Amino acid sequence: MTDPQPRKTDKEVSSEFTSYYLERSTKEFAEDLDKVRTADDFKNDAISVLVDALQQGTAMFSPEEQRRVVETEVTK
Repeated sequence: MTDPQPRKTDKEVSSEFTSYYLERSTKEFAEDLDKVRTADDFKNDAISVLVDALQQGTAMFSPEEQRRVVETEVTK
């Protein structure tokens, strides 16, 4: 019998959840993000602001919720 995978640290879970959340968010908001990106007044340095804004959305999820999502996605 094989040993189950070791439990991820909270930092690992947070990092994986952030990546997952950003991937899902950019897919969900792809059309809106394209409109912003192609706007006449868009500047390239605004990309970091957009990424930071999207990352802040992860704060809505508790560490337990983040772990549940990460562990669920790993088993898919």
